[in-house]
Amino acid sequence: MLQLPENDLKTLASSSEAYELCRQITAHYAKTFYLATLLMPEAKRRAIWAIYVWCRRTDELVDGPQAADTTLETLDAWEERLERIFVGRPDDSADVALVDTIARFPLEIQPFRDMVAGQRMDLYRSRYDTFEELHLYCYRVAGTVGLMSEAIMGLEPFCDRLRAPWTNLYNNQKNPREQAISLGVAKQLTNILRDVGEDARRGRIYLPLEDLAHFNYSEEDLFKGVVDERWRRLMQFQIERARQFYAQAEAGVQLLSQDARWPVWSALLLYRQILTVIEKNHYDVFNQRAYVPKLRKFTYLPLAWLRSL
Repeated sequence: MLQLPENDLKTLASSSEAYELCRQITAHYAKTFYLATLLMPEAKRRAIWAIYVWCRRTDELVDGPQAADTTLETLDAWEERLERIFVGRPDDSADVALVDTIARFPLEIQPFRDMVAGQRMDLYRSRYDTFEELHLYCYRVAGTVGLMSEAIMGLEPFCDRLRAPWTNLYNNQKNPREQAISLGVAKQLTNILRDVGEDARRGRIYLPLEDLAHFNYSEEDLFKGVVDERWRRLMQFQIERARQFYAQAEAGVQLLSQDARWPVWSALLLYRQILTVIEKNHYDVFNQRAYVPKLRKFTYLPLAWLRSL
């Protein structure tokens, strides 16, 4: 559970203290992501920590220990608090960091509002009939993070990005905002596949029901944790879909400013490895949590650096 200091509501922290609080929370709850942020310049990584903490606190309203007490009115109040943050009125010390980030970078409020809308979906939905419905959810709770981060990462003219051999892959330039969303969607789909068992224990199924039906795999099978040929084929299909979103996102990474490419490539490569671990675990996400060992994470940093050139 994410907890702030007990005196947080009485005395607001300075901006440096607030960023340190966000750093500690990010390091504790998002180890792989935190490792990638350390490759950024200080101002950018502090801003990313501030955004991460706001996103995590937003998510915990619905998925955290106190989620049973969360109502639509709770989320309405949280969105009103967001409005105060964007006019420079923090409610607590974690807000102080985000207020400072907004003052330093041209963040837009709409992706933050959209994320709150995603949490509203979690209040009244535990199933998604089609992938189109799931994609909207993934955009709201994760694709929005790409848009939040875009103003911090910065973009460079594409004409300067044709040095390394693999950049020929990106000659057909697309909207970088769409590619930023694709990375968030890819990571959320990865989370969904990794957490199938955990979500099932909470009565939630994020895999599209039309996909379960296509592979003749029932909700009852999922709640029982059945791993058979039907399940393996279903998971292979879902993993391939997630990888397609990672592939779409790669072109956008090459358009980022030079000091942002290495950390974002690192995050992309490391998170995508979770899919490989699921495969190595024979698609048993009910009894084995897929994660990338710490030593293996470090082995991907040189590859990410080469991709960033």
